[in-house]
Amino acid sequence: MFAEVSDVFKNYKDAVYEKDVEKFLAPYAPDVQLYDCWNSWEYNGIEEWKAAVTEWFIGLEEGMWLRTELSGESSKENTDLAHVQGNMSFAAVDGEGKELRKMVNRFTFLLEKVDGSWQITHEHSSLPISTEDSKAIFG
Repeated sequence: MFAEVSDVFKNYKDAVYEKDVEKFLAPYAPDVQLYDCWNSWEYNGIEEWKAAVTEWFIGLEEGMWLRTELSGESSKENTDLAHVQGNMSFAAVDGEGKELRKMVNRFTFLLEKVDGSWQITHEHSSLPISTEDSKAIFG
């Protein structure tokens, strides 16, 4: 149960580091809609998102973990709706915690409170695109 919006993002951080698909998916609504930066224009529903997340976690190199951090966030919240936007960094670290590489995506999350628990109903991640070479700009 995610009583506070901040609980959702603590879970996100922990689940990514642990490469735990089920834990990661726990706050996502069954009918979630996602606009992602990687491989697909959008994902509709938890099953499509589960397949993408599973592939993501399996694809991480052996002996590598990801530390995530939401920064620069701003949010608005009322009793049953929340909007959170910010920058999510993904830092690959080795077994000793040494940072190997890092990238930053821009994120927007829409959440609804259902039966007392916050759920992500929509997520949008993006990267700016260079006008010079049409390549993504990784922060």
